[in-house]
Amino acid sequence: MKGSKPQLSFWQIWNMCFGFFGIQFGWSLQMGNMSAIYEFLGAKPEEIPGLWLAAPMTGLIIQPIVGYFSDRTWHPRWGRRRPYFLVGAILSSIALFFLPNSPTVWVAAGTLWILDSCINISMEPFRAFVADNLNEKQRSFGYAMQSMFIGGASFIAGFLPTLLVDWLGISRQKINGGIPGNIVWSFYIGAFVFLLAVLYTVFSSKEYPPAEDKIENDSTGGNILGEIYHAIYNMPAQMKRLAIVQFLTWPGLFLMWFYYSTGVAVNIFGGDAKAPEGSEQLLKYTQGLELANTTSAILNLVTFLFSFSIPFIVSKIGKKFTHTVCLFIGGIGLISVNYIHEPSLLYLSMSMVGIAWASILSMPYTMLAGSIPPQKMGIYMGIFNFFIVLPEIIASLSFGSIMNDFLNNDRLLAVLIGGVLLIVAGLICALLVKEEKS
Repeated sequence: MKGSKPQLSFWQIWNMCFGFFGIQFGWSLQMGNMSAIYEFLGAKPEEIPGLWLAAPMTGLIIQPIVGYFSDRTWHPRWGRRRPYFLVGAILSSIALFFLPNSPTVWVAAGTLWILDSCINISMEPFRAFVADNLNEKQRSFGYAMQSMFIGGASFIAGFLPTLLVDWLGISRQKINGGIPGNIVWSFYIGAFVFLLAVLYTVFSSKEYPPAEDKIENDSTGGNILGEIYHAIYNMPAQMKRLAIVQFLTWPGLFLMWFYYSTGVAVNIFGGDAKAPEGSEQLLKYTQGLELANTTSAILNLVTFLFSFSIPFIVSKIGKKFTHTVCLFIGGIGLISVNYIHEPSLLYLSMSMVGIAWASILSMPYTMLAGSIPPQKMGIYMGIFNFFIVLPEIIASLSFGSIMNDFLNNDRLLAVLIGGVLLIVAGLICALLVKEEKS
């Protein structure tokens, strides 16, 4: 890509990022409901982390491969990253339709592997897409725009199961003894939204062609494993620092996704997913899930709104301190959940996490993008995802035993540990990450 990149208009950046609305809609339905789906189908609390392995394992495998090939793709009409958006969106929408009809835990887990593989095909190139098309001055705004769409999609997806009951009268009764009807229909709607949002970006955005000498300068001769190894071996120093921050940040989020919704339903509402149909305990469990989803929706509304302020805060205190402060706030929010007995206070706790989430979705990528060779933006964004998925794999494989042996299956105590990890990640960010000039 020759010369400096031009300033893009607000609406051009809007069009580039809108597809993330659909991607996050699908992710949010999964994050807010999969643990409950597993428990509805008979899974035990200590089995939940292992059943979540699909997300990190598919990210570990799919993202660097998609990044490698998207760096080497160019079509005069479809561009460089957009073919991957489109294929991933079509396949993800199909998987979203089938997942809530799973008859057993293992069918649901298998379908989740397929769904997450497809979502990763769409999601990975979106990070590189922003860095490809925006100059250094506009990247903070571009990633903040992605955070805005992520927050907005998650807000709507979190409220959706409750809205379907209150507005459309869709029943909470289990369909064929499996998943409640309002959750099933939420996934159907999510499939439709995912596809339409990505199609909007595919057809409304343009891309710059890659540099003419990019392939010829490939020192690995086009070998994908060699290229990934070469990129890891020559990882920029700033990326190594940010990797440590990511490695500590994301387990905190995973513990929230593993256990927050079911923790609210069991610890605060006193419900039981395995109680007989029509019983008070089952009703309390579903009501607890709905409140957890609603407070998670507020989390994402705060993310949506706070994203607008991130570029301003960065201009005052810099990128790394913006991220540090946000991680501290989110960590305190997660820790507080363990001490709440009045359900309405969860709105405050989750609002604090929403501030951290807005920063997590944007600031690491903003700090990273300027240190990556432009011709390898896709593969490095995929490799950066290693430091999200590796700690999730560790958590998925080990935390079930920790829950059973040390935490007495206390779901909200696991959420508290997640908050501590966010605070530690903030400290590491303040101490290690360099504030590079734009």
